[in-house]
This record gives sequence, structure tokens and C-alpha cells, in this order.
Amino acid sequence: MDDQITYTQKDFKSENEVRWCPGCGDHAIMNSIQRAMANLGRKHEDFAVISGIGCSSRFPYYMSTFGFHTIHGRASAVASGVKCANPNLCIWQITGDGDALAIGGNHFIHLVRRNIDINLVLFNNKIYGLTKGQYSPTTDRGAITKSSPFGTIEDPFNPGKLVIGAGGNFFARSIDSNVKFTQEVFEEAARHEGTSVCEVLQNCVIFNDGVHNAITDPEFRADRQLFLKHGEKMIFGANNEKGIVFEKGRLKAVTIGQDGYTLDDILVHDAEEPTGWLQMLLCSMGLPELPVAFGVIRSVKAPVYDQVLVEQIEEVKASSPIKCMDDLLNSGDTWEVK
Repeated sequence: MDDQITYTQKDFKSENEVRWCPGCGDHAIMNSIQRAMANLGRKHEDFAVISGIGCSSRFPYYMSTFGFHTIHGRASAVASGVKCANPNLCIWQITGDGDALAIGGNHFIHLVRRNIDINLVLFNNKIYGLTKGQYSPTTDRGAITKSSPFGTIEDPFNPGKLVIGAGGNFFARSIDSNVKFTQEVFEEAARHEGTSVCEVLQNCVIFNDGVHNAITDPEFRADRQLFLKHGEKMIFGANNEKGIVFEKGRLKAVTIGQDGYTLDDILVHDAEEPTGWLQMLLCSMGLPELPVAFGVIRSVKAPVYDQVLVEQIEEVKASSPIKCMDDLLNSGDTWEVK
């Protein structure tokens, strides 16, 4: 990274017309990513955006970066190959809840397991938008959709729990309407070495409008959103009067100064705790009993696949007697044809 490199958001905007629906949350997420890229101190030519299939996956066309619009569910595989072929690139994988967690689910968990240095942004609108409103792996049980007219009878994936369960070392959550906070989350993700997964709760105005309203409604959001910062107390509420405690094996929301709870009882967020058990509970928090956790929930250092791969190749090259093609062709048993 070079602190002397200066860009603006405009430097990462392409000249193509953005063809997302007016009001779609994708617009805000793209603004956050462009602003984050401008702040990272990386050369413009170092950025590459890889996507799968879905509304979010049109992303490469709208970015002034290198890009590859791949096929359904295969963005993780292609992004992995790009990063391993050129480890110097800053790879951003753009995907949706269907693209990543359904057809691409197997690639997703193995990308996370390997810890390849890729920034994966998961747009979660709990629906298949591009194909006109079928339920997805994150759709809530009982939801009425085009493919579940009587209500889904499946429980959804929780992306955060899935990441940690697959051995992931970085997971964050944000929401499309909070552009500045989302930008900050993306910058932290990009500076993390290894696979970073950022789930962004995103609104589809056509097929699932208002799916996150219970969390985002201005009247209630102060009591329903917990913004986490490493090393700081888990406090929320309009006047920071509420907090999270750990009691009887579970997380509990309390009011500070009531029922004997003081500020000392409130948990301090530790994103770097390696075991992940408390981070798993934070990923699971939700209404009505608990607020939804936002910010960097887990950020743990671990060996990075592409870095180790480069090191291994250099070690093998240094110890190998074969230094060029002639060495290879003349190695082992050889014979001369006359």
C-alpha cells in the first residue's frame, strides 16, 4: 500500500449506464465499495472485480477496474484462480445470497476454508431478484414468494454462522442504507489478509421490498441495531442506555442501570478471539429479543493460502535440479534417436 496514491470515488466509476432498478440497495453498496477502493492506497490497476450471476453480479460493468462476469455460482472458483495466478491483485468478489449460498455453496465454503486473500461481498436481499422472485437460501421460513406460494418450509442459512462454521477468519455485516459505515467495513475487510466475507443486508424494491424494514425503520433502528467495535462495550439504544450481557449460556439485552445491571456487566467486543464461539452467538442475534449485530464480528490472523502457495513454489524451485526446459527434457531416462 502507498499512502501517496490519491484517488476519488469517480476514478472507480465506469462510463456504462447503471441498470439497476431505481431505489435498489445495490447503488448504495457500489458507492461504498468505490469510496473504500479510493482510500486503500492501492494502484488503480491492482483492482479486479469478479462476479457470478444475479442482479449484484452486473457489478463489473459499472466499475472502472479489471473485471470478470463469470457464470452462476462460480465466482469463488474464478476469483480463487485469479488471485493465485496474480497474488498482487486486490480481488473483490461480488455475489448474492442465491449465487453464493445455493449453486455456489460448495465453492463458497472451500474459499472460506482455504483462506485465499479475497474480499467477498455478499448482497443479501433474501430473494432471487434477477429471476423474478423465487425464495433463496436466506429467505425466512414461511415467506410467500413466486416459488413458495404457500410459504417456505425451510430454515434459512445465517451467512455469518456459515462462515465461522467453515473455519472463516473474517466476517462482517452491514446494511445498504448506511453508506459511510459500509465503506468503513469494506476498508477493514480489504486490509485483512485472507478471505473476508462482508454480508450486506440489501433491499430489493421489486420482489422483496421492505424485507429489512424491522431493522432499518428510523423509529426503531437505534434499539434494533448493535454496531460493534473491537475493544469497545456492546452498547446500543437511542441514548446508549442498553447493552449486551452473557448470562446462563446465552446473550441477553439489558438496560444499564436497571435490574442491577451496570456498565461493568456489558460485554466488550473481541473480534480477534480465535475460537469464535461468542462471535457465532453475535452472528445469531436477531429480533425481537436481541438487536442485529453490525460491523466486524470476526477478524483473526491465520495462514493465507495464496501467500503460502507462492512460498512453497519458491522453495521447490530453489531445491529442484531442474532450472529450465532443457533441464526438464534431459532429466530422467533419455535416449537418442538416430
